[in-house]
Amino acid sequence: MSDALVSLRGVTKSYTRGKETVQVLEALDLDIAQGDFLALMGPSGSGKTTLLNIIGGLDKPSGGEIKVNGERIDTLSSGKLAKWRADHVGFVFQFYNLLPVLSAQRNVELPLLLTKLSASKRKEHAQVALDIVGLKDRAKHKPNELSGGQAQRVAIARALVGDPTLLVCDEPTGDLDRATADEILTLLQELNRTHGKTIIMVTHDPKAAEYATHTLHLDKGRLVESAEAAG
Repeated sequence: MSDALVSLRGVTKSYTRGKETVQVLEALDLDIAQGDFLALMGPSGSGKTTLLNIIGGLDKPSGGEIKVNGERIDTLSSGKLAKWRADHVGFVFQFYNLLPVLSAQRNVELPLLLTKLSASKRKEHAQVALDIVGLKDRAKHKPNELSGGQAQRVAIARALVGDPTLLVCDEPTGDLDRATADEILTLLQELNRTHGKTIIMVTHDPKAAEYATHTLHLDKGRLVESAEAAG
């Protein structure tokens, strides 16, 4: 589709291990619309995280073309790609990656240190992001004073604080119990539906995928099936 926010054409990814070439993604075509909430599923080693990292600009394809919002990102230099990532992508990982010595608010502010915003504006933006994820009252708490679910909410606030084009989530509930995972997934669903965030989520959990708009399955580097999610 020509109006896709994310468009991949013929994307391949391979690694060389000694004399062996390992093909991770094979001639992959994919369109993701603005405002979509896509769950990527597949067995271990299917290429899910590799695909997520390529879309998020953390990795480059071996071949093919990637456009995000009309811009080719596969041809950007490492420096320009890093700036593009900072401007356009919010990352949420399984293990939160919060700095233990900083408060929740300071953790959320971290991506804004790369911008020209003043300290007061950074604080203001961080407070808004924490309010969105329901943690305004935990702004001064450090990670060890938060539950796992609260820590992941802080991580989501940090991903949101720069108002990214894409929210990229790699197993965001993989370290959480079912009830807490459902709270985080409901939050992601709300960010998609209410705030219009385009979300791409890798998950191994079928229940997590139900919160997405739809699901795509990868197997051995190829898209093998798509199914509409009930949620």
